Amino acid sequence: MGEPVTGWGRKVRLADLARGPVELSLRPDAEQRAKIAAELGLEGLPAFTAEVQVRPWLDGAELRGRFEGRVMQICGVSLDSFEQPAAGEIDVRMLPAGSPNAQADAEGGELALDLDAPDPPDELEGDEIDVAAYVLEHLALEIDPFPKKPDAEFDYVPEPPADSPFAALGALKRREP
Repeated sequence: MGEPVTGWGRKVRLADLARGPVELSLRPDAEQRAKIAAELGLEGLPAFTAEVQVRPWLDGAELRGRFEGRVMQICGVSLDSFEQPAAGEIDVRMLPAGSPNAQADAEGGELALDLDAPDPPDELEGDEIDVAAYVLEHLALEIDPFPKKPDAEFDYVPEPPADSPFAALGALKRREP
């Protein structure tokens, strides 16, 4: 991703959560959506909204919410521009750097991977949470990397092979009695 798109999101400080959860409604304007689309490699982002809640979790924070929008992409088959919906859930936990609640990495040991377990918490670089960055990360994960317009069909017909000397010899061989 390129330069972060600013101005439409809000950073939440961990200290702000001491007063309770912070509710945010993110609604970028047309100019901001155009910047987001460029950052994500889209043709356009005609609509996008997110409703999120940031609340305390251990000595860090938990971000939960939902986003909805419409993304404009180029069809990989017809090369036509088309719109499709993009929506998803956000459920992320984060801890400050050096938190005693962070899972220690086992050096040289085996890593147990449980696909049904929740993701480990993210490590914050400071005491602020860039809510818009998390929302955009989840939007990027929902975008189809190989978009295909619903009515697009791939109807490739190969060109007939050019006559070669070997094809002519094969034709002569088939004609012999």
